Amino acid sequence: MLQFELLKTDPHSHARRGQLTLNHGVIQTPIFMPVGTYGTVKGVMPRSLEEMGAQIILGNTFHLWMRPGLDIMKSFGGLHGFEKWKKPILTDSGGFQVWSLGAMRKITEEGVIFRSHIDGHKLLFTPENVMDTQRIIGADIIMAFDECTPYPATKEYATNSMHTTHRWLDRCITRFNETEPIYGHSQQLFPIIQGSVFEDLRLQSTEYCLKQDTEGIAIGGLSVGEPHEDMYRITEQICNIVPKDKPRYLMGVGTPANLLECIHLGIDMFDCVMPTRNARNGMLFTKEGTINIINKKWEDDYSPVDEDHTPQYSKAYLKHLFKAKEYLGAQIASEHNLRFYLWLVTEARKQILADTFLPWKNKMIAKLNLRL
Repeated sequence: MLQFELLKTDPHSHARRGQLTLNHGVIQTPIFMPVGTYGTVKGVMPRSLEEMGAQIILGNTFHLWMRPGLDIMKSFGGLHGFEKWKKPILTDSGGFQVWSLGAMRKITEEGVIFRSHIDGHKLLFTPENVMDTQRIIGADIIMAFDECTPYPATKEYATNSMHTTHRWLDRCITRFNETEPIYGHSQQLFPIIQGSVFEDLRLQSTEYCLKQDTEGIAIGGLSVGEPHEDMYRITEQICNIVPKDKPRYLMGVGTPANLLECIHLGIDMFDCVMPTRNARNGMLFTKEGTINIINKKWEDDYSPVDEDHTPQYSKAYLKHLFKAKEYLGAQIASEHNLRFYLWLVTEARKQILADTFLPWKNKMIAKLNLRL
């Protein structure tokens, strides 16, 4: 079951306040989804995710297929049972991870041939086994297998890549319709729009994906190194085409400022490893700007890491943990950044309902881009 209800559109932008109902729960949009690639949001306990208000998390088809493997996953009743998460889950198809293998993979019409990073065995990833794998994982929302077009790419390459994604989408839909959910709850398949930074290709891909009449739609290939201006231009173009009753998921994006700009354009769902990955390197996001806690300036700072989201620890203490290479430092920083991202989209929802999103967004972005 998937039901999307559009509750409010901001009168001064395309920002949307919605509600997405899935079998495992109701999601308020716009929403940020923490990334749990291997069945865990790195360094964060599931109970902490619940306490901070996470409504839905991600798993990754490629990595869970590789390890722990499908037999173990199925024996636990899917990813919900394996990681003890009772709320909705979305799984990426693995297209981005395959793209990231670079020279280690070969793309063919059948699928992608690559060598396992675990034991070196040659493996084949196809639209059909991606669908089968996501049936076993059991996520509420699953992604079609796509070729994630690199940036930069020539127009010819981007065109061929887009058509490959469309042919694979046809095969994904056929396999999805041939199979049934395993664990008694429905699953929803989202196609992925590709086309790099070329507007005519993005138009073709959007129209092709919309013809499939799926419950929602995803935008891929916009977190692979392109300038932010191109990201916003393509996102705006697609949001102007996609019907209002379909939830729009922008994959792999991004910074706090990226989230606000793309909410402005009409995006409903986001995911990104940035809050946790940057946290492990000492970068903290706050509503006053970005802190690099490793810098010497914080070593005798008695003020809280953040009065709103991490008031219990001083900046000096967190800097000490990073300098001493204590795991707790990365954990505190990861939880802080996730709390901030979830607060940011929660506040965006409030501002949309109050018709004040645009001035609030402009004020926030001016501060978010500061380095403290």
